[in-house]
Amino acid sequence: MEEEKKSLNFIEQIIEDDIENGLKKDQIRFRFPPEPNGYLHIGHTKAICINFGLGEKYNAPVNLRFDDTNPEKEEQEFVDSIKKDVEWLGFKWDKELYASDYFQQLYEWAVQMIKEGKAYVDEQPSEVITEQRKNPTEPGIESPYRNRPVEESLDLFERMKNGEFEEGSMSLRAQIDMVSPNMNLRDPVMYRILKRPHHRTGTAWKIYPMYDWAHGESDYLEQVSHSLCSLEFENHRPLYNWYLEQVYDEAKVAPKQREFARMNVSYMITSKRKLQRLVAEKAVTGWDDPRMPTISGMRRKGFTPASIRNFIERVGVAKRENLIEIQLLDFSVREDLNKVAKRVMAVVDPVKLIIENYPEGQEEWLETENNPEQEDAGTREVPFSRELYIEREDFKEEANNKFFRLKLGGEVRLKSAYIIKAERVEKDENGEITTIYATYDEKSKSGSGTEESLRKVKGTLHWVSAIHAIPVDIRIYENLFTVEQPDAEKDVDFLNFINPDSVTTIKGYAEPSLKDVEVGEPLQFQRIGYFTKDQDSTDSDLVFNRTVTLKDSFKP
Repeated sequence: MEEEKKSLNFIEQIIEDDIENGLKKDQIRFRFPPEPNGYLHIGHTKAICINFGLGEKYNAPVNLRFDDTNPEKEEQEFVDSIKKDVEWLGFKWDKELYASDYFQQLYEWAVQMIKEGKAYVDEQPSEVITEQRKNPTEPGIESPYRNRPVEESLDLFERMKNGEFEEGSMSLRAQIDMVSPNMNLRDPVMYRILKRPHHRTGTAWKIYPMYDWAHGESDYLEQVSHSLCSLEFENHRPLYNWYLEQVYDEAKVAPKQREFARMNVSYMITSKRKLQRLVAEKAVTGWDDPRMPTISGMRRKGFTPASIRNFIERVGVAKRENLIEIQLLDFSVREDLNKVAKRVMAVVDPVKLIIENYPEGQEEWLETENNPEQEDAGTREVPFSRELYIEREDFKEEANNKFFRLKLGGEVRLKSAYIIKAERVEKDENGEITTIYATYDEKSKSGSGTEESLRKVKGTLHWVSAIHAIPVDIRIYENLFTVEQPDAEKDVDFLNFINPDSVTTIKGYAEPSLKDVEVGEPLQFQRIGYFTKDQDSTDSDLVFNRTVTLKDSFKP
């Protein structure tokens, strides 16, 4: 039992302790509560995997709740994208809920707090309120409205709700402690006037609850047992608990907020505000640009749900923040794609190869494995002919013994086909090789069982038949930023670190089967890397995104 406890992460240990102290297993409930003001990114996947993972571990329901308390920035588009991303990651929520479901209850509780002398209407501008709060080592200054009569606050608060006052002219504040060293307890704002239509409630409300007030009470209304959030909310916990104390019924479960370290990945930014700038200033093509750390961008680039979940599992649940190397993310997707990606042949920097002794006009369809890592992946046939394309880097006129690809006078095997020998080359006026001429051993066909087919040569090359090849656009993606922590320096705009070579498009050729693959289908371009078909593809113009290179020296 002791060893089992040691294997638990600190959140699991908290839950186990709560169960030992009387929490019933059917009272365990979690939630993932995004604000619908942008697309989910790699940082959110940690919270998603933690909450839904715990739901699976304890056979407990997990709500998907949208903390939609700011109509200025929230849109239905973001709600839809969040639902799609969570589903794509492989998780199912118990209930789809919204903080806006509770606007009336939150308002009624706020009225009750005014009646109890625990909240008041302040007519000062937000700038003055902020200045009066001072700093953790200096006591705050009480608002001149702090002790106004209850009836006055009740009247003003109702008129705020009815839309009688201008935005910014007044707010409702909790009356807590203006000398607390925790700044969140210095009479925080509970409601502000905001005359903006809400994506769900329309124009029904002219005041909106602040996040801290709505969030904990929403947890309570949903009877969430463990409210798990990132470390930045640790100093909000006393306020979370204070608000709960104002409405708590002993017959119900009191949510317990606990914090884990947020996830920072090198060469990535996970600030929604900064991601919005990337989109607004057209540094990227949109929220789903494959260079973006958004889940939609990663999906478009070719990441699989399993690769992201495995990455999160490797990162683990910690109490301290640290910088995760992007190579670990690449390792995780490479590991999964090796298992699931179909092997195909494509040439990204082609040079023509003509097999002079292969009969003109003849073609063969050669059987090749779809994925040797999967027993049931099956095979397909690829066309072979006299004229082929191979990679330019796979040929040298002269090379030493460590070059195991094709050279003049040397032999290699063509994948699933024949052994060939390079005889001569043809060049253009600039000395660039335009054509390689070779001969083949007609008895060396792979899988034919002849003595010649079993002959060993050191190199094996991929290729495509020139007359059957389909032209493709291949997008090669690199890190969006040139430095590990682009937003680490406060005085330097992170956009200064944009990598001008983060995407390049090259023309290549691929085997004809690629015409029929689905958008997002994982592929391995043999000997090159992992790719996927992009949504920009048309019947006449196929586009493939590189997900990750084929190999890397990184070890987790």
